[in-house]
Amino acid sequence: MDLLRDLRLSRAPASAFAAMGLFWGGFAALVPDLKPQAGLSDAGFGLAMLLSTFGALAAMWLAPALDARVGRRLLPVLTALMAGAFLLPGMATAPLAFALAMTCAAATCGLLDVVMNARVAALEAAHRRPLMNLDHGMYSLVYAGAALATGAAREMGASPSTVFAALAVAALGCIAIMLTAPPGQGEARGAEATGAAPGWAMVIPAGLVVLIGFMAEVGTEGWSALYLEREIGAGAAAGAVGPALLGLTMFVGRISGQSLSRRLSEVAVLRTGAAVAAAGAILAASAQSVAPAYAGFAVLGAGVSVIVPTGIAWLSARVPEARRAQAISRVSLVGYIGFFAGPPMMGGLSELLGLGAAFAAVGVMLLLVPVLLVPMLARHRLAV
Repeated sequence: MDLLRDLRLSRAPASAFAAMGLFWGGFAALVPDLKPQAGLSDAGFGLAMLLSTFGALAAMWLAPALDARVGRRLLPVLTALMAGAFLLPGMATAPLAFALAMTCAAATCGLLDVVMNARVAALEAAHRRPLMNLDHGMYSLVYAGAALATGAAREMGASPSTVFAALAVAALGCIAIMLTAPPGQGEARGAEATGAAPGWAMVIPAGLVVLIGFMAEVGTEGWSALYLEREIGAGAAAGAVGPALLGLTMFVGRISGQSLSRRLSEVAVLRTGAAVAAAGAILAASAQSVAPAYAGFAVLGAGVSVIVPTGIAWLSARVPEARRAQAISRVSLVGYIGFFAGPPMMGGLSELLGLGAAFAAVGVMLLLVPVLLVPMLARHRLAV
C-alpha cells in the first residue's frame, strides 16, 4: 500500500507533525477555558497570540544553522522542548503571563516546523515521492483526536494544566518513534550550502500562500469552538467537535492531496483547495444552528488542508538541495505570520462585527490564492 510505504519512509518527521498536532488540537479545544483563566477579552487573546509570533519568527532564523549542527537528535529534542513549553499557558492566570507562555510555545513550534518540513522535503527529493501532504495529514489526524479528547476532558472538569500535562505524556510516544527511525529520516543531509540562495521573487508569493492557509486554518482552529459555544449555544463537548471536524476533514483532504499531487500540478491543487475552503468558511459564517456550522467547518477543512503543504512543496522543488532548509525557513517566516496573525485577526473582527463576520472574512481572504497568487506561482519552473 502506497500510503503505508510513504509513512514508513517518513516516520520520524511524521511523528513530529503528530506531536505538534497533539498540542495545537488540545489548545484549540481549551480556548474557551484559557481566555477567562488568563483574564483576556477576544481582542486581548488575539493580541497575546500576535505577540507570541515574534518568538516563532526569531526561532525560525536559527533553524537552518541549528539543524546543520545538531543533526538527527534535533527532532526529538525540539519535540520535548515543545511539550514542556505548552505546560506554561495551562498555568497562566494573567494576560502578560499568558502572552509570555505562548511566546515560549511558539518559539519551539517555529523551530520544529522548519526542521520537520526540511526533513520531509529532503525525503521527497531522495525517494522522488510526494510526502508533504501525508505528513501534514498526520498533524491533522492527531489534532482532531486531541481536540475531541480535550473536549471530553473539559466536560469532566479537567483544567488546562491537567490536559497539557496529559498531552506531554502522549508526546513521549512520538519521541520514541523518532529515536528508533533510520538515520536518514532524522538528520540533515549535510550538503554544503552552495548555489544561489532562494530568491524572494519565489519566496514571497509562496509565503503568502502559506500565510493565507495558516490564517484560515489556525483562525478556524482557535475560534470554532468558541463560535459554536457562544454564538450557536453548543456545549463544551459539542463545541470541541468544531476543531475536531476541521482536523478530520483536513486529514482526509491531505491524504487525497497526497494522491492528487501525483496527477495534478501544485498550482491546480492550490486553486481548487482555496476555492473549496472559501465556500466552507462562508457556509460556517452564515450558519444559524450546529449542523450547518459543522458542515461549513468540514468543507473548509477539506479545502484548506492542501494549501500549506502544497505551498511548501512547490518552493522546495524549485531550489537546489543545499538551499532547501534555507528556503523553507524563509517561506515559514512569511507563512508563520499567518499562523499567529489568524487568531488576532479573528479576535479583532469578532470584537467589532461578531465571529460570523470574522469567518466570512476568512472566506474572502482565501479567494486571493486562486485569483492573485496562483498566477504568480505559475511563472516559475522546477529546479534542474
